[in-house]
Amino acid sequence: MTAPTLTATVPRKQSSRRAAWRAYRALTARDLHVLRRNLPVLLVQVGLQPLLFTFAFAYVMPSIGSGLGGATSFSTILLPGLIASTLTLQSIMSVTGPLAAELGPGREITDRALAPLPVWALGLQKITSSAVFGLVSSSVAVPIVWLVHAPGAAPRAQVDNWPLLVVTLVLSALLASTIGLLLGTAIDASAFGALLGLLLAAATMLGCVYYPWSALDPIGWVQVLTLADPLVYMSEGLRANLTPATGHMPTWAYLTALTVGTAALGWLALRRFTRRVQT
Repeated sequence: MTAPTLTATVPRKQSSRRAAWRAYRALTARDLHVLRRNLPVLLVQVGLQPLLFTFAFAYVMPSIGSGLGGATSFSTILLPGLIASTLTLQSIMSVTGPLAAELGPGREITDRALAPLPVWALGLQKITSSAVFGLVSSSVAVPIVWLVHAPGAAPRAQVDNWPLLVVTLVLSALLASTIGLLLGTAIDASAFGALLGLLLAAATMLGCVYYPWSALDPIGWVQVLTLADPLVYMSEGLRANLTPATGHMPTWAYLTALTVGTAALGWLALRRFTRRVQT
């Protein structure tokens, strides 16, 4: 290669990278604009489920004498679990819903594939945007649990390590969004709604949302079974950072699971996404 040719190649590569970065930012800005525009509807949609669960478990149950005994209120148990389940549900749905349409007969994904980005980067952009969506959605659950409870049954939360809490939230959102992308590329569109609803219901019931993982000691086989549920590590991570007095999984355990799970499932999800888009 001659010197003039080499000199011309370097600017072209730099220009290509700048174009890819601009396209990535533009796609993310578009998704955030849609989120901001639909925020009022989102608040109602996202807030309804935690409101109903909180009313039933943190207000009705303690009021009729069915709550947890001792100094720990059920709302304290529920706070981290409900944040985790809301984050998971909204992160997954914000990926799988649009992806099902984009990969459908109309192949709308082709329009996004025209952007000057590798196909895997399109999948990564969906993961990051949905993670932001999930984090915004999970914040709705906090004031609901804090305000809706029986007299004297307010949740008791304390944060001793804010950086660790932020890391746990971000990893949880990324893992949930990664699972959403993987499900969106794996589930057939015709069975999408029913199967996704079943998977989310099972994940919630076994995800330590309504009880700490340590409370399952008397039924060891169930405690082991729940370790296959990613929501367990999200719930326990938030429980360790928000309500540590309730008992929780060791920090090294949930952080390892969240990190390794995000990396492994992310690799698999991006690989499947690339294959689906290119076929």
